[in-house]
Amino acid sequence: MEVKKRAEIIQKWIDDYCNSVSFELKSLVVGVSGGVDSSVVSTLCALTGRKTIALSMPIKQKKNQHDLSIEHGNWLSKKFRNVKLNTIDLENIFNEFEKSMNQFNSEHGFANTRARLRMTTLYQVAAANNGIVVGTGNKVEDFGVGFYTKYGDGGVDISPIADCTKTQVWELGKYLGIDNKIIEAEPTDGLWNDARTDTEQLGMSYQDLEKAMTDNNDPNYEKYLEVRKKNLHKMNPIPVCKFNE
Repeated sequence: MEVKKRAEIIQKWIDDYCNSVSFELKSLVVGVSGGVDSSVVSTLCALTGRKTIALSMPIKQKKNQHDLSIEHGNWLSKKFRNVKLNTIDLENIFNEFEKSMNQFNSEHGFANTRARLRMTTLYQVAAANNGIVVGTGNKVEDFGVGFYTKYGDGGVDISPIADCTKTQVWELGKYLGIDNKIIEAEPTDGLWNDARTDTEQLGMSYQDLEKAMTDNNDPNYEKYLEVRKKNLHKMNPIPVCKFNE
């Protein structure tokens, strides 16, 4: 599919969903991280002409990551009259949470807490603006290896690019005029103090993951299955104890 058509389909899908809801929807709320996924989604939201609120929510963020999110938000605001950029610094809130939970110390837990604080913030802003939270996860993350935080960045109302591979997201970024610094930046979830990359966490690049997802003869196929198996609890429905009576 041509990238232009893909962009048009996603844009229309967002708008059609907004027209279908049972309440008066007035805004689209998107977290912008300085990564290509959130940059593409926020731009596609802006293209609908609907009020789009882009939120940068730093928590001990590396300066270059935060700078990219602000640069993208400013670019959006100048390009689209319907876009408003807000920066909500969550670092103090996170620090207080970290202190109060010192007897339950877990680096992995605190990394996920960052994502969950951002999710809570997005929904608060959405509630105050009659809006919905728009997800930024792609197909590899959401349905390939479950590389997201349950009830964090996985907690959204709609997910426009969840059927797009990372390669297709990069193509969309170029087509939409996203800054090359964002497109070429090493993907990272921004949840760790050491700024570890997605490749370091997954043990595979997105390019390798995409190949393994579609070819069981790929040399990385078993490795892909191993990563996927660890995260199936996120992708499967919540287990429910059911009764026959």
